[in-house]
Amino acid sequence: MSDDVIRAAGCVLWRRSPVDGEPQICLVHRPRYDDWSHPKGKLKRGEDPLTGALREVEEETGYTAVPGAPLPTAHYEVNGRPKQVHYWAAEATAGFFVPNREVDRILWLPPTAARARLTQPRDRELVDVFLNVLNLT
Repeated sequence: MSDDVIRAAGCVLWRRSPVDGEPQICLVHRPRYDDWSHPKGKLKRGEDPLTGALREVEEETGYTAVPGAPLPTAHYEVNGRPKQVHYWAAEATAGFFVPNREVDRILWLPPTAARARLTQPRDRELVDVFLNVLNLT
């Protein structure tokens, strides 16, 4: 793969609602961009994408997660450079959120509300694939 490609990874992080057991998706708010997205970030040199995805989830949300099904890889450009983001479904297992430099808020939302809150259309499409993969539609 070309050194010009920005390599990143992330997850559609989810859990069962403590109230009704229905699935909830975790969204992160990044103040730098004032957007809502799935937790994701750049891979470290030589880092495996799944390892990086789980690391980014924990860094951005404070939650550890168990990886599930792979989801489609996103391809788009950032400042004229190609970016590739590998995604997985991942169930949150433990943790708690502490605001940090990159993420100042998180929300746990039902899939329909999460889809509506996401800033980028490509992130909304991931919710649809996630629901199909987990047979939650």
